Amino acid sequence: MSGTITRVGVVGGGQMGAGIAEVCARAGLHTVVCEADATAARRARERVTASLERAVQRGKLDRPSAEDALTRLAFTAGLDDLADRHLVIEAVVENTDAKTEVFAALDKIVQDPGAILATNTSAIPVMRLGMATQRADHVLGLHFFNPVPVLPLVEVVPSLHTAARTVTAVETFARDTLGKTTIRSQDRTGFVVNALLIPYLLSAVRMAESGFATAADVDAGMELGCAHPMGPLKLADLIGLDTVVAIAQSLYEEFREPLYAPPPLLRRMVEAGLLGRKTGRGFHTYDRDREAR
Repeated sequence: MSGTITRVGVVGGGQMGAGIAEVCARAGLHTVVCEADATAARRARERVTASLERAVQRGKLDRPSAEDALTRLAFTAGLDDLADRHLVIEAVVENTDAKTEVFAALDKIVQDPGAILATNTSAIPVMRLGMATQRADHVLGLHFFNPVPVLPLVEVVPSLHTAARTVTAVETFARDTLGKTTIRSQDRTGFVVNALLIPYLLSAVRMAESGFATAADVDAGMELGCAHPMGPLKLADLIGLDTVVAIAQSLYEEFREPLYAPPPLLRRMVEAGLLGRKTGRGFHTYDRDREAR
């Protein structure tokens, strides 16, 4: 790709994909969000619209800016609508097969041979996704954090094949266009943040699982005793317990360290559909305003 990134595509309009699309649109970029079908695309639009409205209500964004951002957003159920993009960010479910399928398809669809294909994966090796394309030098990890419009960090993760110019272009884009702070990580499962965070969350789960302390007391201990803004089990609920399990399993498969293995309680909760805030119940329960109780 030559020139500035002005046309962005996002594959996946869930919590993360919608957040990524929102920050791109707010930064003045024409952004196309691709979902699996028309119903999912409509929900993605509703998700972004609601987030922009919350920002207005909280005084973080003025209404004309929110309305302008919406005019720069398009929602589709067809990957072909991403053909003219300069940058496409994949944000589908944390599953290797699903992500690989997306990258193989994008490689054929995105017309500019210099366009950059990025993944928002939390733990899947970037190399594996890059090798599904014929342009592995233009593939890298661009890992945002939830909620994307609020948290300033982005991890930039090149694989062994990623060209230096690709890394520079994406770091410049994230920093200068989106206003994010970037850190760079090697292509190892978990990258910097989750390699440190997930063992901490799993330790908290094991503590609650064993009856050593209640979920409320574990969280209160870290919030009030260590000045953490959110306790580990509330944070796991926010991330999504299914996502925590997926990252933990990827970490365990790569490093074979017991501290990365998801505890039985966590796996059972995911099997039961108790995924945290997005389902209304995890280690805590949540009302419509998503407050833990």
